[in-house]
Amino acid sequence: MRKLLIQNIGTLATPLGSSARGGEAQGAVRMTKNAWVLAEDGVIAQAGEGTPPAAADAQVLDAGGNLVTPGLVDAHTHLIFGGWRQNELGLKLHGKSYLEIQNAGGGIQSTTNATRLASVEELARKAERALDEMMSFGTTTCEAKSGYGLATEHELKALQVIRDLDRRHPMDIVATFMGAHLVPAEYKERREEYVRLVCEEMLPLVREQGIAKFCDVFCEADTFTVEESRRILEAGKRYGLTPKIHADEIEAIGGSQLAGEVEAISAEHLIVCPQEGIDSMAKGGTVACLLPATSFYLGADFAPAKQFQQAGVPVAMATDFNPGSCPCLNIQLVINLGCLKYRFTPEEVLTAVTLNAAAAIGMADKVGTVEPGKQADLVLWDAPDLDYICYRMGSNLVRQVIKKGSPV
Repeated sequence: MRKLLIQNIGTLATPLGSSARGGEAQGAVRMTKNAWVLAEDGVIAQAGEGTPPAAADAQVLDAGGNLVTPGLVDAHTHLIFGGWRQNELGLKLHGKSYLEIQNAGGGIQSTTNATRLASVEELARKAERALDEMMSFGTTTCEAKSGYGLATEHELKALQVIRDLDRRHPMDIVATFMGAHLVPAEYKERREEYVRLVCEEMLPLVREQGIAKFCDVFCEADTFTVEESRRILEAGKRYGLTPKIHADEIEAIGGSQLAGEVEAISAEHLIVCPQEGIDSMAKGGTVACLLPATSFYLGADFAPAKQFQQAGVPVAMATDFNPGSCPCLNIQLVINLGCLKYRFTPEEVLTAVTLNAAAAIGMADKVGTVEPGKQADLVLWDAPDLDYICYRMGSNLVRQVIKKGSPV
């Protein structure tokens, strides 16, 4: 039996349970002083305080009196893409909007062109480097979307890369099919045909190959309407894929209301989410997956995090790593912004990037807390307490990442 004992933990900070926490419960984090954690064969066997148990043949890690938390969960990434879009930075600095750049042939379509040209091997090498960097910042589980292929062959290619990376990389990766990221250029005058392609060709093949867990759609002005989004998400449900939705990032056209109506597991962005959308999500049991680094990068408003909390909607936070609107892999920056811009407490932020993020990708029964029976994914921090990692900015404070009971 493979054993790992982490001892001399100054503070063990963790939310509890296997479901998302909203409202005041989001800030309910257990703080255990002078703690220890024992993992056996990659699973947490025991956790407690005071003198640790005798654990013969265990590898022993000394936390040095510092903070330990669950491994962080990045619930929203666009991991698989070809090329980069650094050329758009100057356009943004000269006042061009996201939609203006997209409609001029940049944006998602530009990345689509590069992704279609990239081989499976090229996409995998690039994504693997990104996963290594994410893990260095404390992320141990992530979601990864397709959505830059926008053709059957290339959407399947992206999802196959995700599947293969999940099998060989230490990171747990949950795949989301997002063929409805944008109507590609060749279908601009035939958008109904593209919606049918997604529903009638792509989705059956995704189900047949078993290469995605979720179906996502970008419900936004100049991408997919509410009714188109509804058709795609309902089709995804028929093929066993749980709905997710990009909603209310730029204009509130009804995406957040739709999220609740289709009982999406999560709705993403939500920068301009109206109260009607918040109420619908509360009724539908939808997690609000907020992306503060994207707001920061675009100079946009920040999502109304406190309004979600007041309505009892659980809030998760994620990086939104992508080549255009947020080329950021550092979930510690997300933690900082959650406190500074959403005015969340350190405890609420921790839940947002652990338990609630795990719930937003259907993994809360396995990861997101430090409790017996959960996977032994932990972060040992170069920090005395939880406040410190929220307070410090610009430094990587991770001392050691533990994945499935093994240091990485």
